[in-house]
Amino acid sequence: MEGCKLKPIFIFSLPRSGSTLLQRMLATSAQVSTASEPWLLLPLIYSLKPQGVRAVYDHGLAVSAIQDFCEQFPNGRQDYLEELKELALRLYWKNSQPGSLYFLDKTPRYHLIVNEILEIFPEGKFIFLWRNPLAVVSSIVNSWCKGKWKPNVWHLDLYNGITSLIDAYKSNRNKIHVLQYENLIRNTSEEMKQICGYLSLDYHHEMIDSFQKINLAGKYGDKTGIINYKSVSNDSLDKWKSTYNNPFRRYWASNYIKWLGADNLGIMGYNYNDLMSTLDAVKNINLNCIFSDMIRTIVPIRKFQIR
Repeated sequence: MEGCKLKPIFIFSLPRSGSTLLQRMLATSAQVSTASEPWLLLPLIYSLKPQGVRAVYDHGLAVSAIQDFCEQFPNGRQDYLEELKELALRLYWKNSQPGSLYFLDKTPRYHLIVNEILEIFPEGKFIFLWRNPLAVVSSIVNSWCKGKWKPNVWHLDLYNGITSLIDAYKSNRNKIHVLQYENLIRNTSEEMKQICGYLSLDYHHEMIDSFQKINLAGKYGDKTGIINYKSVSNDSLDKWKSTYNNPFRRYWASNYIKWLGADNLGIMGYNYNDLMSTLDAVKNINLNCIFSDMIRTIVPIRKFQIR
């Protein structure tokens, strides 16, 4: 089966971490096929998760029935996961260009199923892309919330997601390639050479010079970055600071950094004290929005939480 010859690449990151930029760079290789954001594996893997899905058919009961069905297989759950894997590989293959060695699946919400993906695809390639978490929040606020202070809406990603990725990385360091968004921007060629070495791909300068020509099939993904950034630029590295332009936003951000803690930040490659010092140095620019920021944070907001 042709799909079995294709190997998957997964980029794991929080949203707004530069994953679309990295995806487009890798897609310049004739050996890498990809699509905007498949989201394919979420419903497949959640067929074995009793919580996290609301459906008219009673998802919890369906999971119980599927688990009971799996018990009749020679190898139980493992046989079921193997079939899910073959289905995914066939669908990746159908969405790939002839001659592709890899299909790259970049779906930010895969932080919900990162451990299952690592289990199902032992031959896969896994790239963990970290970004300064305060920059992630800033990008979410300015792109998706149009400047309004509503980080709580993205609680699932900013809290559940980041801890899931950190835990998965700690348990699987030996099979994962890790990089920081900031290093990808500052030392693009060197970082891409290292990724190509991990993937056994030939590095070529078009990865940096021509990624803007890549049009990703599908309507999902980071359309903002594709429009705004036609080349790799350092401009995005310090923009996050201006988001924390009043005492309340800095108070929220400092609590978020404290919640993450020095150890977790260190695993991601960031220094707790440096982040706190940088945050403290930001000047007050817009004191008029403090009250509205507080209201948006205190008033309950519907969150994408696991149920």
